[in-house]
Amino acid sequence: GPWPCRFVSDSSLCARTIFEIRDLASAALMTSELLVRAMLYLSLTVVGVPGNIAVIAAFLLLLYQENRLLPADAIVLHLACANLIIVGVRCFLETLESFYLTEVFTDVGCKAVIFVYRTSRSLSIWLTFVLSTYQCLSIAPPGSRWASLRALFAKYLCLVFFCVWLINTCMSSAAILFSFGSQNTSSSAQHGINVQFCYVFFPSKLSKEANGASQVGRDVVPLALMTVASLIILVFLYKHSLHVKGLRGGSRGGGGTEQRAAKAVVALVTLYVVLYGVDSGIWVYTLTVKKTMASALMSDLRIFFSSLYAALSCSNLEHR
Repeated sequence: GPWPCRFVSDSSLCARTIFEIRDLASAALMTSELLVRAMLYLSLTVVGVPGNIAVIAAFLLLLYQENRLLPADAIVLHLACANLIIVGVRCFLETLESFYLTEVFTDVGCKAVIFVYRTSRSLSIWLTFVLSTYQCLSIAPPGSRWASLRALFAKYLCLVFFCVWLINTCMSSAAILFSFGSQNTSSSAQHGINVQFCYVFFPSKLSKEANGASQVGRDVVPLALMTVASLIILVFLYKHSLHVKGLRGGSRGGGGTEQRAAKAVVALVTLYVVLYGVDSGIWVYTLTVKKTMASALMSDLRIFFSSLYAALSCSNLEHR
């Protein structure tokens, strides 16, 4: 038995006591980790849910008063809805489960929550790209080719929304097939991912890597494109500021509504690049390591960073 029991007459009783102490210490550690996890998700819920609801309410009120929304406002409204779903479905339910207030994460619950979370998460990414692209076109000089493209973009905005929904819903459908509420003991478990209260099991290493690569590609494409759009906006704002400084009596504040909105979008994209860049990096790491079932730490970090974007972006949306 353990070495302390060598100095005790009843070594078997001593060994059982030590193992019981180890179990209690391990349980206490797990409880403390769960408490910290619950508090982090609770903070995201407290910030993200009211913030995104405020943004949605403001644009719905604007729609009621004016009976129409500008294309940029419609995109922001759609983005706020996607962010609210992320925080509400993932962070709020994770908080309830961590505090043992409900049992949502059954097999059906895990399939539904992970599918809705992945769909809304990718929608948030793509809608941020759509917003940055439209804002990039909005600062184009009137009568230019880019201004004509902006008008075309606004005309078919509903079709853009439909395509974004269709693409991201289809690419998130694997969650329905491979998500479970309990740990699988079959051979497929070696290709699984621990998501704290849920488990995602892939039938083979190839399917796991293919699914992971498709998600990385789905995130990297809009990331690269919105970065290019933001750089174009920054270059335009820089040239505009030089032009304003060259005019006698020019305003130092630089720019009207479109310039201020462009700056807000650049800030939003920068926030996205930082948080979702970390998120995607952790996901790539998860795909490259073999043992992903022992701990949910990597998955928790990914969910936290993506939910942090959904919670914090509402402040930029309110001031755009």
